Amino acid sequence: MKTNPLLDFSGLPRFDTVTPADVQPAISQLLDQSRKLVEQLTSDDAPATWDNFAVPLTDNIEQLSRAWGIVGHLHSVNDIPEWREAYNGMLPEVSRFYAELGQNLKLFAKYKTIREGNEYASLSVARRKIIDNEIRDFRLSGAELPEDKKPRFQAISEELASLSAKFSENLLDATNAFAEIVSDETELAGLPVDVRQAAREAADKEGKTGWKFTLHMPSYLPVMQYADSRRLRAAMYRAYATRSAEFGPSELDNTPLVRRILELRREEAQLLGYNNYAEVSLVPKMAESVPQVLTFLRDLAVKAKPFAQKDITELREFARNELGLETLEPWDVGYASEKLLQARYAFSEQEVKQYFTEPKVMAGLFHVVETLFGVRLKADSAPVWNDDVRFFRIETPAGELIGQFYLDLYARDTKRGGAWMDEAITRRRAIGGIQKPVAYLNCNFSRPVGNKPATFTHDEVTTLFHETGHGLHHLLTRVDELGVSGIHGVEWDAVELPSQFMENYCWEWCVLQEMTGHVDTGATLPRELFEKMLAAKNFHSGLQNVRQLEFSLFDLLLHADFDPTGQRSVLDLLADVRREVAVIVPPEWHRFPNSFSHIFAGGYGAGYFSYKWAEVLSADCYAAFEEAGDPFDPATGKRFLDEIISAGGARPAIDNFRAFRGREPQVDALLRHSGMIAA
Repeated sequence: MKTNPLLDFSGLPRFDTVTPADVQPAISQLLDQSRKLVEQLTSDDAPATWDNFAVPLTDNIEQLSRAWGIVGHLHSVNDIPEWREAYNGMLPEVSRFYAELGQNLKLFAKYKTIREGNEYASLSVARRKIIDNEIRDFRLSGAELPEDKKPRFQAISEELASLSAKFSENLLDATNAFAEIVSDETELAGLPVDVRQAAREAADKEGKTGWKFTLHMPSYLPVMQYADSRRLRAAMYRAYATRSAEFGPSELDNTPLVRRILELRREEAQLLGYNNYAEVSLVPKMAESVPQVLTFLRDLAVKAKPFAQKDITELREFARNELGLETLEPWDVGYASEKLLQARYAFSEQEVKQYFTEPKVMAGLFHVVETLFGVRLKADSAPVWNDDVRFFRIETPAGELIGQFYLDLYARDTKRGGAWMDEAITRRRAIGGIQKPVAYLNCNFSRPVGNKPATFTHDEVTTLFHETGHGLHHLLTRVDELGVSGIHGVEWDAVELPSQFMENYCWEWCVLQEMTGHVDTGATLPRELFEKMLAAKNFHSGLQNVRQLEFSLFDLLLHADFDPTGQRSVLDLLADVRREVAVIVPPEWHRFPNSFSHIFAGGYGAGYFSYKWAEVLSADCYAAFEEAGDPFDPATGKRFLDEIISAGGARPAIDNFRAFRGREPQVDALLRHSGMIAA
């Protein structure tokens, strides 16, 4: 009889044998086991201790989490109908279980017994932090609600989980539903050769003549950046801007989902005794209050907006005088920016891209990680979900295994957009010794075309370094307690620190020398071209900053001040935010909220500001290396590994930062790195 691969926890996920048919029986069995154990633990009259209560509960829940994590991962990277059906079939059951768990007063009482008992003082710092976090999370899960309110809270949790999954699926389906077939070759003017070739191959694959362009990033972005055809840019922009909105199939329209999600989050917050969902979101974060975050964002906006206004003024003048574009439309911005970049700095992103071949980039990335953190990365083997996927191991210099990770670089129709890191297995102390961590690193880059290696834009290289930073945070932890190991227990507005920190290495000449080799000649990126890139580094950083601040303010105000049952629409609020901080206002038909999956399907609800918050921390951390005069300074690197990367969530993130920097965070390094104050 076949063993269900989702129930095999002896090693790595069994991607070679797991099927959608395995999901329901495996997850149902694990849910049953977990419920029985919870019943057994809560009916035991013996006083709760770490060993007799926390350990068995953690062991049991981890199995469910690992199995369901595999299902969720496959739903993200292989979203075929069978996996979607299997995932959605069990999602309400899993959501219900976790909602029940969070509201179980007997479990809550057990944790409080440990917290109030004699044992607590003798527990390690990590274990005390887990107990404290659990008590906090029970309160946020409605454990202290009156019994007559708990069913409603649980129903909200289940519905929110389903709505988030549906939001993500609608967006993927709407993205896949659009294709622009170009039959007139003159419309391809300006597009790089590899982009044309990929479009031709995409059309051939479907038996169509011409060139096929889609809304997936490797196809969409080059059109917006390089296509001379204004008609093509406008068509692609409109399609991208109106995804999952009322202009397309009603079943893919995310508008009602957005309002419903906001209604439910507001109701959930009020059940818990908070004024709004933003207040709930901030409880486990570094930031202390909504006014504090609003002040932080608006202070940055005041500093950034003059730079953004300068950027857009010069771009409009350039477009009018050099490109003959009397009115700079939103679908012209990327194109005109690229032309201005070339005119001012005499290079293009496409020129730079030819030097970032996949083999050189990967070797360069590995060299940075090995040098900075004193580890070794090697190719490894494991069952994978797609032939594109590769697998690696991280070792100590002596050859001891530290962790492993999967790398899935290329875009596919069945893979959700964007780039992300997720955990497969988390480091912890288990019966057989230390369980080694395993991560997934996912991107959506262009695959190789013809017989040449894939080439990446510098932005894509930066994205790869960013996700690797998240991966290292998970993989290089030295904490052995599951609840605060790796990224577990790390405040959401600090979790971006390692990822944003790693991006700095994409701007170091000593790194780029090793990481580049021209796709045709193998030549290293010329120093002259690097100097141009460096000079252009903060090109339009004002525009980029106010764009992020627009998203952050919109998200926070949406969850703090907005009434989803009132007369004003989500778009009305967005218009208010844009009047305050934006310098580019999209057309009235733009439906940005309908594709803002970070906050409606990605866990960033009332937390998108975390990117900017953590950017202050990461820039300040990198400044320590600048002060040491060496991006690979061994003493600073060791301290960064010891105090930030390996520390997990065992102590507050601000304490990690203070231990590394010896002081409170300062915003100066971020402003300097962004070109908003002099170096």
